[in-house]
Amino acid sequence: MVADTIAAPPAHSADGARPPRTRRSRRARRDAFLGWGYAMPLAAFVLFVFLVPLGLVLKMSGSDWPLLGGDQGWNLPENYVDAVDHRLFWDSIWFTLKYTIITTILLVGLGLGLAMLVQESTRWKAFLRTSFLVPSALGLASASLLFYVLYSPYAGPFAELMQSWGFTFLGTPEGALWSTVFLVVWRYAGFYMLLMLVGLQGIPDDVYEAARIDGASTWQTFRDITLPLLRPTFALTIVLCVTGSLLAFEQFYILTKGGPDNSTMTIVQLIYNVAFQGQNDLGVAAAISVIVLLALIVINIFQLRAFRRPEEG
Repeated sequence: MVADTIAAPPAHSADGARPPRTRRSRRARRDAFLGWGYAMPLAAFVLFVFLVPLGLVLKMSGSDWPLLGGDQGWNLPENYVDAVDHRLFWDSIWFTLKYTIITTILLVGLGLGLAMLVQESTRWKAFLRTSFLVPSALGLASASLLFYVLYSPYAGPFAELMQSWGFTFLGTPEGALWSTVFLVVWRYAGFYMLLMLVGLQGIPDDVYEAARIDGASTWQTFRDITLPLLRPTFALTIVLCVTGSLLAFEQFYILTKGGPDNSTMTIVQLIYNVAFQGQNDLGVAAAISVIVLLALIVINIFQLRAFRRPEEG
């Protein structure tokens, strides 16, 4: 009896320890349920806005799919062979790469220069920052229409000058390229200036003060302190600029339509033309799109690895 009486409380205490664990498990399940509830709308958005269209493009890239005929069955690997063999495929790739290199160098360099100008300015900082950002408020399509009028040899403000001198902004391949580059730089320089300015403001003043105490010159400070500490900002700006330039469409479609003589045909405009103008082949256009997507993935991985810090491996 005594033993039974003494042994009873531990059994009772063990039973009493179960409800807290049960409550904790119920709370954990409830928190997990709430977490999934918060995540499901975003997951559904990604599914229907990104994954479903991507799956459709992948299916179209392997199918005989005329614009007005619908899916006519599998057509592999003919779609990809036709895409690579298209007479403008390699020319459009070369032009897109050329345009990407030019705009990336100009936008990143000019963005850094403007950011340093704003950073070092004391009296006109707010005015300069606002002035550089004003063109960014205009949409790219709207800016392209504006410059289309400016470049017009008939209705633009330089029409009489162009007629008297016998030149046009968009009449030659090089002129069309650089005129479009000027538009893009004007439109996006303020945006990249803002990104660079955020990076510059993130550098501690103590670092510059230590460099001045050590007697470092302005160039040495810029080369050994500013540029290395802007590495993450450079990675972001270059990835954005390269990706946006490789996918260029609106500015060339509005200004040049790929001309003169298909000399300013970008790869995205080629996709549009194959799908909706002339050939009307959604299968081949989708195959080119998949090739561009894979190229973008490889390029972005290479860029991110190139800008990775040494301590990150």
